[in-house]
Amino acid sequence: MDVVLLVKAAIMGVVEGLTEFLPISSTGHLILAGSLLGFDDAKAKVFDIAIQTGAIFAVILVYWQKIRSTLVALPTERQAQRFALNVFIGFLPAVVLGLLLGKAIKAHLFTPVVVASTFIIGGFIILWAERRPASATRVHSVDAMTPLDALKVGLVQCLAMIPGTSRSGSTIIGGMLLGLSRQAATDFSFFLAIPTLIGAGVYSLYKERALLSMADLPMFLTGLVFSFLSAWLCVRWLLRYISTHSFVPFAYYRIVFGVVVLVTAWTGWVQWAD
Repeated sequence: MDVVLLVKAAIMGVVEGLTEFLPISSTGHLILAGSLLGFDDAKAKVFDIAIQTGAIFAVILVYWQKIRSTLVALPTERQAQRFALNVFIGFLPAVVLGLLLGKAIKAHLFTPVVVASTFIIGGFIILWAERRPASATRVHSVDAMTPLDALKVGLVQCLAMIPGTSRSGSTIIGGMLLGLSRQAATDFSFFLAIPTLIGAGVYSLYKERALLSMADLPMFLTGLVFSFLSAWLCVRWLLRYISTHSFVPFAYYRIVFGVVVLVTAWTGWVQWAD
């Protein structure tokens, strides 16, 4: 058993769990962390996607009461049916565009410089969204969303295929720009993550199955466990945080971190691997 590899898997799992649901891009952080750790070959890219499933289990645990009540009421209650339909509608654009563009995006955009640039751009977009007047909010809970709201958020989620953009960032901030409250946008982002990330993980494992063997199982399990634990802590903290705070600190973090990556890349202080 390669202990060093397991330590790297654990670190990557923690990075995934802590960044998946914050508007700071888990994919971007995984690319940068993998570059620093020398954990960036083809198998590592499959690992990065697969361990998102661990983070999703954390969301399912935190939102289990809402998920369970929706499933129980689905055959008979209109509100539960509309909520499930909205999640499905929001999920569809990522499926279609992911299948059409995913390969090209992975081939050309998964680089530290692209990640750093989108970090900075996303930071300024968050600042813009947070400075909009409260009167622009028209939807205060996920149950009040319409199918059109869900479709718009689903289309915005597709921006996250560009590494460094942030899936949670694009859906939460995009939802706020579309008129959702901070709480409603965050909740819908989490619910939308369940089919999106599980689907991406299963599809990636199936598509790249020739790269994998049973010897890789300890590495993947380690990443999943650490991703789950760190994501569970992060989601619980974030739901408390947004009740009294804005996303402005994350915007400044993105901008500063992006500038640091660009400066270190251009000066050669850090050899970021493409």
